[in-house]
Amino acid sequence: MTDTLDKSPAASVPPEQIKAIPVRHYGRWVAGAVVIAIVVLIGVAFSNAKINYSIIPQYLFDPTIVSGAWTTLYISVLAMVLGVALGVILAVMRLSSNPVTSTVAWFYIWFFRGTPVLVQLLLWYNISLVFPILNLGFYKDEMNQVMTPVLTALLGLGLNEAAYMSEIVRAGIQSVDEGQTEASHALGMTHAKTLRRVVLPQAMRVIVPPTGNEYINMLKTSSLAYAVQLPELIKKATDISSTSLAVVEMYFVACIWYLFLTTIFSIGQYYVERRYARGSTRNLPPTPLQRLRKNLRMFGSFRRPEVAR
Repeated sequence: MTDTLDKSPAASVPPEQIKAIPVRHYGRWVAGAVVIAIVVLIGVAFSNAKINYSIIPQYLFDPTIVSGAWTTLYISVLAMVLGVALGVILAVMRLSSNPVTSTVAWFYIWFFRGTPVLVQLLLWYNISLVFPILNLGFYKDEMNQVMTPVLTALLGLGLNEAAYMSEIVRAGIQSVDEGQTEASHALGMTHAKTLRRVVLPQAMRVIVPPTGNEYINMLKTSSLAYAVQLPELIKKATDISSTSLAVVEMYFVACIWYLFLTTIFSIGQYYVERRYARGSTRNLPPTPLQRLRKNLRMFGSFRRPEVAR
């Protein structure tokens, strides 16, 4: 009976093969077509605009523009160094159990985060109207001679950045488990040594990414120093446009320099973040260069070998 059932015609027919039909995402095609159409319209609009694109390469490496880019670079670096150093101090003061220091730090952060950077720059630039003479006891001079555009930009940008950096550092310190601090104190380490040797190295994984983002933002915010006569990139581009009458073209030149500087520091930020992520991630993601090499190897493996004649 069993042999008869096994030899039946129905049992010998193989099952029908399942055909997998992929889901069609028509919305993606429509969205892609809309985006391409918008990009084409923007390109057509700029191609027909009254812009002399041939002037841009001529002024891209002009000594005046290069000096302005250099000024933008070093004032942003100095302001960021001041902001990071003061931000660490403010973060420690904010986390202190001393009500005086924590209140002073909170008031500093509240004031500098609540007022525009441009207003702070103008206040420092016009501080001689309030204090005509700077008298420190061991040093005395007119405030106009002391408060140069470079010092004005450094104080205006650096002190404002310190308020934001203090919150970033505070978040990084609080991300470290309290057991690390308790264990350090049990080993006889002081609070300052614990902070320097144990807490801050572990907090860097949280501090570094927003700090890099803040510096890239600082590069662009430094353009506000144009209002206090600092000879940075925008000031130099504006000076050239006033004589050449190529206003928009000079702004394009400034944009290219800003994009170049932010790209360089973005690459540096990526590798710094990768370094501090070693302790938290078992397998680090491949770098862009490693991904490129992998794709090239895959492309080479797909190539057909040449047939020998």
